Amino acid sequence: MLQVQSISLVQFKNYQNRSFGFDDRIVCICGKNGVGKTNLLDALYYLCFTKSYFTRSDAMSVKHEQGGFRLDGQFILNDKNEKVTCILRETGKKEFTVNDELYDKFSKHIGRYPCVIIAPDDIQIITDGSEERRKFVDTLLSQVDAMYLQQLIVYNKVLQQRNSLLKSFAETGNKNFALLDVLDDQLIKPGSFIFGRRKEFLVSFLPIVKKLYNDIARQYENVNLFYDSELLQVSFAELLKLSRNRDCAVQRTSSGIHRDDLEFKLGDELFKNIASQGQRKSLLFALKLAEMEVLKKEKNFPPLLLLDDVFEKLDEDRINNLLQRVCVENEGQVFITDTNEDRLRQHLKNIEVGFQLIGL
Repeated sequence: MLQVQSISLVQFKNYQNRSFGFDDRIVCICGKNGVGKTNLLDALYYLCFTKSYFTRSDAMSVKHEQGGFRLDGQFILNDKNEKVTCILRETGKKEFTVNDELYDKFSKHIGRYPCVIIAPDDIQIITDGSEERRKFVDTLLSQVDAMYLQQLIVYNKVLQQRNSLLKSFAETGNKNFALLDVLDDQLIKPGSFIFGRRKEFLVSFLPIVKKLYNDIARQYENVNLFYDSELLQVSFAELLKLSRNRDCAVQRTSSGIHRDDLEFKLGDELFKNIASQGQRKSLLFALKLAEMEVLKKEKNFPPLLLLDDVFEKLDEDRINNLLQRVCVENEGQVFITDTNEDRLRQHLKNIEVGFQLIGL
Protein backbone atom coordinates (compact mmCIF):
# COMPACT_ATOMS: atom_id res chain seq x y z
CA MET A 1 0.00 0.00 0.00
CA LEU A 2 1.22 3.50 -0.89
CA GLN A 3 -0.53 6.72 0.11
CA VAL A 4 0.37 10.39 0.51
CA GLN A 5 -1.17 11.90 3.64
CA SER A 6 0.12 15.45 3.33
CA ILE A 7 2.63 17.72 1.65
CA SER A 8 4.06 21.15 2.44
CA LEU A 9 5.70 23.44 -0.11
CA VAL A 10 8.03 26.33 0.77
CA GLN A 11 9.23 28.65 -2.01
CA PHE A 12 8.37 26.01 -4.59
CA LYS A 13 7.32 27.47 -7.94
CA ASN A 14 4.29 29.74 -7.26
CA TYR A 15 3.91 28.62 -3.61
CA GLN A 16 5.47 30.70 -0.82
CA ASN A 17 4.37 28.49 2.08
CA ARG A 18 1.43 26.13 1.71
CA SER A 19 0.38 22.77 3.15
CA PHE A 20 -2.20 20.25 1.94
CA GLY A 21 -3.71 17.24 3.66
CA PHE A 22 -5.10 14.34 1.62
CA ASP A 23 -8.00 12.55 3.27
CA ASP A 24 -9.30 10.39 0.43
CA ARG A 25 -7.98 7.94 -2.14
CA ILE A 26 -9.25 10.16 -4.97
CA VAL A 27 -8.04 13.76 -4.68
CA CYS A 28 -9.36 16.40 -7.08
CA ILE A 29 -7.50 19.70 -7.45
CA CYS A 30 -9.55 22.35 -9.24
CA GLY A 31 -8.99 25.97 -10.18
CA LYS A 32 -8.26 28.33 -13.05
CA ASN A 33 -5.14 28.10 -15.15
CA GLY A 34 -2.05 29.49 -13.44
CA VAL A 35 -3.11 28.98 -9.81
CA GLY A 36 -0.69 26.10 -9.14
CA LYS A 37 -2.55 22.85 -9.84
CA THR A 38 0.25 21.39 -11.98
CA ASN A 39 2.89 22.69 -9.55
CA LEU A 40 1.25 20.75 -6.71
CA LEU A 41 1.37 17.55 -8.77
CA ASP A 42 5.00 18.28 -9.65
CA ALA A 43 5.83 18.60 -5.94
CA LEU A 44 4.36 15.13 -5.39
CA TYR A 45 6.39 13.85 -8.35
CA TYR A 46 9.54 15.44 -6.86
CA LEU A 47 9.13 13.43 -3.68
CA CYS A 48 8.90 10.22 -5.72
CA PHE A 49 11.72 10.88 -8.22
CA THR A 50 13.94 13.53 -6.54
CA LYS A 51 13.38 15.82 -9.54
CA SER A 52 10.73 17.72 -11.46
CA TYR A 53 8.67 16.14 -14.22
CA PHE A 54 8.30 19.43 -16.09
CA THR A 55 11.65 21.23 -15.78
CA ARG A 56 15.21 20.01 -16.30
CA SER A 57 16.85 22.41 -13.84
CA ASP A 58 16.15 22.35 -10.10
CA ALA A 59 16.63 26.12 -10.06
CA MET A 60 13.56 26.53 -12.29
CA SER A 61 11.42 25.08 -9.48
CA VAL A 62 12.39 27.85 -7.04
CA LYS A 63 9.84 30.62 -6.48
CA HIS A 64 10.76 33.84 -8.27
CA GLU A 65 13.39 35.90 -6.43
CA GLN A 66 13.88 33.22 -3.75
CA GLY A 67 17.08 31.29 -3.03
CA GLY A 68 15.87 27.71 -2.70
CA PHE A 69 12.90 25.53 -1.83
CA ARG A 70 11.76 22.83 0.59
CA LEU A 71 9.23 20.02 0.16
CA ASP A 72 8.01 17.79 3.00
CA GLY A 73 5.70 14.83 2.52
CA GLN A 74 4.06 12.35 4.85
CA PHE A 75 3.67 8.96 3.16
CA ILE A 76 2.31 5.57 4.18
CA LEU A 77 4.26 2.69 2.65
CA ASN A 78 3.23 -0.87 3.54
CA ASP A 79 1.39 0.39 6.65
CA LYS A 80 4.40 2.35 7.91
CA ASN A 81 4.55 6.16 8.19
CA GLU A 82 7.43 7.79 6.35
CA LYS A 83 8.59 11.40 6.23
CA VAL A 84 10.19 12.56 2.99
CA THR A 85 12.05 15.86 2.60
CA CYS A 86 13.66 17.54 -0.40
CA ILE A 87 15.68 20.72 0.15
CA LEU A 88 17.34 22.82 -2.53
CA ARG A 89 19.68 25.24 -0.78
CA GLU A 90 20.70 28.71 -1.97
CA THR A 91 24.08 27.26 -2.98
CA GLY A 92 22.32 24.94 -5.43
CA LYS A 93 23.03 21.87 -3.29
CA LYS A 94 20.11 19.47 -3.08
CA GLU A 95 19.44 17.19 -0.11
CA PHE A 96 16.93 14.35 0.02
CA THR A 97 15.98 12.42 3.14
CA VAL A 98 13.55 9.67 4.17
CA ASN A 99 12.83 9.53 7.90
CA ASP A 100 15.68 12.05 8.35
CA GLU A 101 18.24 9.69 6.74
CA LEU A 102 20.19 11.45 4.00
CA TYR A 103 20.70 9.76 0.63
CA ASP A 104 24.27 9.72 -0.64
CA LYS A 105 22.90 8.95 -4.12
CA PHE A 106 19.48 10.12 -5.29
CA SER A 107 19.20 7.07 -7.55
CA LYS A 108 18.69 4.90 -4.44
CA HIS A 109 15.29 6.55 -3.92
CA ILE A 110 13.92 5.73 -7.37
CA GLY A 111 11.24 3.05 -7.14
CA ARG A 112 10.56 3.47 -3.42
CA TYR A 113 7.36 5.36 -4.20
CA PRO A 114 6.28 4.15 -7.66
CA CYS A 115 4.42 6.86 -9.52
CA VAL A 116 2.79 7.37 -12.93
CA ILE A 117 1.96 10.81 -14.29
CA ILE A 118 -0.13 11.75 -17.32
CA ALA A 119 0.16 15.37 -18.51
CA PRO A 120 -0.91 17.20 -21.70
CA ASP A 121 2.61 17.37 -23.16
CA ASP A 122 2.97 13.59 -22.80
CA ILE A 123 1.39 13.30 -26.23
CA GLN A 124 4.98 13.92 -27.38
CA ILE A 125 5.65 10.27 -26.55
CA ILE A 126 3.45 9.49 -29.55
CA THR A 127 4.25 12.37 -31.89
CA ASP A 128 7.86 13.45 -31.25
CA GLY A 129 11.27 11.84 -31.66
CA SER A 130 12.67 8.67 -30.13
CA GLU A 131 14.08 10.43 -27.03
CA GLU A 132 10.58 10.78 -25.53
CA ARG A 133 9.83 7.06 -25.95
CA ARG A 134 13.20 5.98 -24.54
CA LYS A 135 12.59 8.24 -21.54
CA PHE A 136 9.21 6.56 -20.98
CA VAL A 137 10.73 3.06 -21.05
CA ASP A 138 13.73 4.08 -18.92
CA THR A 139 11.55 5.73 -16.27
CA LEU A 140 9.42 2.61 -15.96
CA LEU A 141 12.29 0.13 -15.86
CA SER A 142 14.28 2.29 -13.42
CA GLN A 143 11.42 2.03 -10.91
CA VAL A 144 11.41 -1.77 -10.93
CA ASP A 145 15.07 -2.62 -11.57
CA ALA A 146 17.79 -0.81 -9.60
CA MET A 147 20.52 -2.48 -11.68
CA TYR A 148 18.96 -1.10 -14.87
CA LEU A 149 19.07 2.43 -13.46
CA GLN A 150 22.71 2.06 -12.39
CA GLN A 151 23.76 0.70 -15.77
CA LEU A 152 21.88 3.55 -17.48
CA ILE A 153 23.75 6.10 -15.36
CA VAL A 154 27.08 4.46 -16.24
CA TYR A 155 26.22 4.29 -19.94
CA ASN A 156 25.25 7.97 -20.14
CA LYS A 157 28.41 9.03 -18.31
CA VAL A 158 30.70 7.03 -20.61
CA LEU A 159 28.73 8.16 -23.68
CA GLN A 160 29.34 11.79 -22.68
CA GLN A 161 33.07 11.07 -22.28
CA ARG A 162 33.22 9.32 -25.64
CA ASN A 163 31.45 12.21 -27.38
CA SER A 164 33.85 14.71 -25.79
CA LEU A 165 36.81 12.66 -27.02
CA LEU A 166 35.42 12.49 -30.57
CA LYS A 167 34.93 16.24 -30.54
CA SER A 168 38.53 16.74 -29.36
CA PHE A 169 39.75 14.69 -32.34
CA ALA A 170 38.39 17.37 -34.67
CA GLU A 171 39.53 20.29 -32.51
CA THR A 172 43.12 19.14 -31.86
CA GLY A 173 43.80 16.81 -34.77
CA ASN A 174 45.12 14.26 -32.27
CA LYS A 175 43.18 11.02 -32.70
CA ASN A 176 43.82 8.94 -29.59
CA PHE A 177 42.31 5.65 -30.73
CA ALA A 178 43.77 3.78 -27.75
CA LEU A 179 41.64 5.87 -25.39
CA LEU A 180 38.66 5.44 -27.74
CA ASP A 181 39.11 1.66 -27.48
CA VAL A 182 39.00 1.91 -23.68
CA LEU A 183 35.79 3.95 -23.77
CA ASP A 184 34.25 1.52 -26.26
CA ASP A 185 34.90 -1.34 -23.85
CA GLN A 186 33.38 0.67 -21.00
CA LEU A 187 30.31 1.47 -23.12
CA ILE A 188 29.66 -2.07 -24.36
CA LYS A 189 28.93 -3.70 -21.00
CA PRO A 190 26.18 -1.34 -19.75
CA GLY A 191 24.85 -0.87 -23.29
CA SER A 192 24.45 -4.60 -23.84
CA PHE A 193 22.79 -4.98 -20.44
CA ILE A 194 20.29 -2.18 -21.17
CA PHE A 195 19.50 -3.63 -24.61
CA GLY A 196 18.88 -7.08 -23.17
CA ARG A 197 16.64 -5.76 -20.42
CA ARG A 198 14.64 -3.55 -22.80
CA LYS A 199 14.19 -6.40 -25.27
CA GLU A 200 13.06 -8.85 -22.58
CA PHE A 201 10.67 -6.34 -21.02
CA LEU A 202 9.07 -5.04 -24.23
CA VAL A 203 8.23 -8.55 -25.48
CA SER A 204 5.60 -8.77 -22.74
CA PHE A 205 4.82 -5.07 -22.32
CA LEU A 206 3.86 -4.04 -25.86
CA PRO A 207 1.05 -6.64 -26.24
CA ILE A 208 -0.47 -5.27 -23.00
CA VAL A 209 -0.43 -1.77 -24.50
CA LYS A 210 -2.11 -3.03 -27.69
CA LYS A 211 -4.90 -4.73 -25.73
CA LEU A 212 -5.48 -1.67 -23.54
CA TYR A 213 -5.59 0.57 -26.61
CA ASN A 214 -8.41 -1.46 -28.14
CA ASP A 215 -10.21 -1.61 -24.78
CA ILE A 216 -10.08 2.18 -24.52
CA ALA A 217 -11.15 2.67 -28.15
CA ARG A 218 -13.93 0.08 -27.56
CA GLN A 219 -13.30 -1.34 -31.00
CA TYR A 220 -10.54 -3.27 -32.74
CA GLU A 221 -7.98 -1.17 -34.59
CA ASN A 222 -4.93 -2.66 -36.26
CA VAL A 223 -2.35 -1.02 -34.01
CA ASN A 224 1.07 -2.64 -33.88
CA LEU A 225 4.00 -1.74 -31.64
CA PHE A 226 7.64 -2.72 -32.12
CA TYR A 227 10.99 -2.33 -30.37
CA ASP A 228 13.54 -0.88 -32.79
CA SER A 229 17.24 -1.20 -31.94
CA GLU A 230 20.40 -1.50 -34.01
CA LEU A 231 21.50 -4.22 -31.59
CA LEU A 232 18.75 -6.50 -32.90
CA GLN A 233 20.94 -7.03 -35.99
CA VAL A 234 24.50 -6.86 -34.67
CA SER A 235 26.41 -6.93 -31.37
CA PHE A 236 27.26 -3.63 -29.72
CA ALA A 237 31.00 -4.27 -30.10
CA GLU A 238 30.64 -4.83 -33.84
CA LEU A 239 28.31 -1.84 -34.16
CA LEU A 240 30.89 0.50 -32.63
CA LYS A 241 33.58 -0.82 -34.99
CA LEU A 242 31.36 -0.34 -38.04
CA SER A 243 30.41 3.21 -37.07
CA ARG A 244 33.85 4.45 -35.92
CA ASN A 245 34.73 6.37 -39.10
CA ARG A 246 31.31 8.01 -39.14
CA ASP A 247 31.57 8.84 -35.43
CA CYS A 248 34.89 10.62 -36.04
CA ALA A 249 33.36 12.57 -38.91
CA VAL A 250 30.23 13.71 -37.05
CA GLN A 251 32.09 14.08 -33.70
CA ARG A 252 29.59 12.05 -31.68
CA THR A 253 28.53 8.45 -31.07
CA SER A 254 26.11 7.83 -33.90
CA SER A 255 25.08 4.26 -33.02
CA GLY A 256 24.02 2.51 -29.83
CA ILE A 257 21.15 1.96 -27.43
CA HIS A 258 20.79 5.75 -27.01
CA ARG A 259 19.14 5.62 -30.45
CA ASP A 260 16.62 2.86 -29.61
CA ASP A 261 12.98 3.56 -30.36
CA LEU A 262 9.44 2.25 -30.07
CA GLU A 263 7.66 2.12 -33.41
CA PHE A 264 3.88 2.57 -33.48
CA LYS A 265 1.91 1.65 -36.59
CA LEU A 266 -1.76 1.87 -37.56
CA GLY A 267 -2.15 -0.70 -40.31
CA ASP A 268 0.90 -0.25 -42.52
CA GLU A 269 1.35 3.46 -41.78
CA LEU A 270 3.19 5.26 -38.99
CA PHE A 271 0.66 5.87 -36.23
CA LYS A 272 1.57 9.52 -35.66
CA ASN A 273 1.12 10.36 -39.34
CA ILE A 274 -2.50 9.23 -39.69
CA ALA A 275 -3.97 8.84 -36.19
CA SER A 276 -6.67 11.23 -35.01
CA GLN A 277 -6.27 13.28 -31.84
CA GLY A 278 -8.54 10.82 -30.03
CA GLN A 279 -6.49 7.85 -31.24
CA ARG A 280 -3.25 9.50 -30.11
CA LYS A 281 -4.66 10.13 -26.63
CA SER A 282 -5.98 6.57 -26.48
CA LEU A 283 -2.49 5.20 -27.22
CA LEU A 284 -0.95 7.51 -24.62
CA PHE A 285 -3.45 6.31 -22.00
CA ALA A 286 -2.77 2.69 -23.00
CA LEU A 287 0.97 3.18 -22.46
CA LYS A 288 0.45 4.79 -19.06
CA LEU A 289 -2.15 2.25 -17.89
CA ALA A 290 0.20 -0.55 -18.93
CA GLU A 291 2.93 1.18 -16.91
CA MET A 292 0.60 1.13 -13.90
CA GLU A 293 -0.05 -2.60 -14.36
CA VAL A 294 3.68 -3.38 -14.48
CA LEU A 295 4.45 -1.31 -11.37
CA LYS A 296 1.58 -2.90 -9.45
CA LYS A 297 2.75 -6.40 -10.38
CA GLU A 298 6.39 -5.70 -9.48
CA LYS A 299 5.72 -3.80 -6.24
CA ASN A 300 2.65 -5.75 -5.06
CA PHE A 301 0.73 -2.50 -4.61
CA PRO A 302 -0.56 0.11 -7.07
CA PRO A 303 1.54 3.21 -7.84
CA LEU A 304 0.47 6.77 -7.22
CA LEU A 305 -1.30 8.21 -10.26
CA LEU A 306 -1.09 11.91 -11.14
CA LEU A 307 -3.52 13.11 -13.84
CA ASP A 308 -2.84 16.67 -14.97
CA ASP A 309 -5.58 18.29 -17.05
CA VAL A 310 -6.07 15.18 -19.20
CA PHE A 311 -9.78 15.62 -19.97
CA GLU A 312 -9.50 18.50 -22.42
CA LYS A 313 -10.63 17.53 -25.94
CA LEU A 314 -11.90 14.16 -24.72
CA ASP A 315 -15.53 13.20 -25.32
CA GLU A 316 -17.75 12.24 -22.38
CA ASP A 317 -17.51 8.49 -23.05
CA ARG A 318 -13.69 8.53 -23.05
CA ILE A 319 -13.62 10.55 -19.82
CA ASN A 320 -15.98 8.12 -18.11
CA ASN A 321 -14.04 5.13 -19.44
CA LEU A 322 -10.71 6.54 -18.21
CA LEU A 323 -12.07 7.45 -14.77
CA GLN A 324 -13.65 4.01 -14.42
CA ARG A 325 -10.25 2.42 -15.03
CA VAL A 326 -8.15 4.65 -12.79
CA CYS A 327 -10.60 5.33 -9.94
CA VAL A 328 -12.66 2.13 -9.71
CA GLU A 329 -10.65 -0.74 -11.23
CA ASN A 330 -7.43 0.75 -9.81
CA GLU A 331 -7.08 0.68 -6.02
CA GLY A 332 -4.23 3.17 -5.74
CA GLN A 333 -4.31 6.82 -4.76
CA VAL A 334 -5.17 9.19 -7.61
CA PHE A 335 -4.62 12.95 -7.91
CA ILE A 336 -6.61 14.72 -10.64
CA THR A 337 -6.39 18.35 -11.74
CA ASP A 338 -9.07 20.08 -13.79
CA THR A 339 -10.20 23.62 -14.55
CA ASN A 340 -13.85 22.52 -14.66
CA GLU A 341 -14.91 21.56 -11.15
CA ASP A 342 -18.54 20.84 -12.07
CA ARG A 343 -17.54 18.47 -14.89
CA LEU A 344 -15.12 16.53 -12.72
CA ARG A 345 -17.54 16.34 -9.80
CA GLN A 346 -20.32 14.99 -12.06
CA HIS A 347 -18.13 12.35 -13.69
CA LEU A 348 -16.93 11.06 -10.32
CA LYS A 349 -20.51 10.91 -9.05
CA ASN A 350 -21.44 8.94 -12.18
CA ILE A 351 -18.93 6.21 -11.31
CA GLU A 352 -19.94 6.36 -7.63
CA VAL A 353 -16.58 6.91 -5.95
CA GLY A 354 -15.80 9.11 -2.96
CA PHE A 355 -13.37 11.96 -3.46
CA GLN A 356 -11.75 14.96 -1.82
CA LEU A 357 -11.96 18.32 -3.57
CA ILE A 358 -9.23 20.94 -3.16
CA GLY A 359 -9.99 24.34 -4.67
CA LEU A 360 -7.13 26.66 -5.59
